[in-house]
Amino acid sequence: MSAPTLDDEDLRQARQIFDWVRAGQEAPIASLLAQGLPANLLNDKGDSLLMLAAYHGHMEVARLLLEHAGDPDLRNDRGQTPLAGAVFKGDVAMVKLLLQHGAQVDGRMADGKTPLMMAAMFNRVELLQLLADRGADAQVRDGAGMDAAELATRMNAVDAVAWLQERKRP
Repeated sequence: MSAPTLDDEDLRQARQIFDWVRAGQEAPIASLLAQGLPANLLNDKGDSLLMLAAYHGHMEVARLLLEHAGDPDLRNDRGQTPLAGAVFKGDVAMVKLLLQHGAQVDGRMADGKTPLMMAAMFNRVELLQLLADRGADAQVRDGAGMDAAELATRMNAVDAVAWLQERKRP
């Protein structure tokens, strides 16, 4: 069985859906989900609708996608998850939403980095605390053998380094 061929109009409509998600347009996405739009639809870069909603900070669109079985751990072509995108952006509310809907707190990206490592690298202490409270392990090492403290040090994320060092004290 061969893959279906999309015509120009189908491709235009698909691009429109991803544009609506990037812009936080909840109503058309809700309508399409009600009509059977797959919540885990991917674009040409492997970004899911949820990845784009999370990265762009659109809480209601993200919540809607999660309620329609959007996968909070679905990785894009670069191995990034919606949680990693929200941590990178420093969006505490989005991180909480994704964790409430089952995102793996220690889910690894392609390079072995975890969301906590991302929070450490970008000096996001509030997210370090949130992720640690949800069970994230600061001692995990990435694919290059570095832990969160080493990554934070390399990025000169002084508040994160201090927070991580304080947690290591007995």
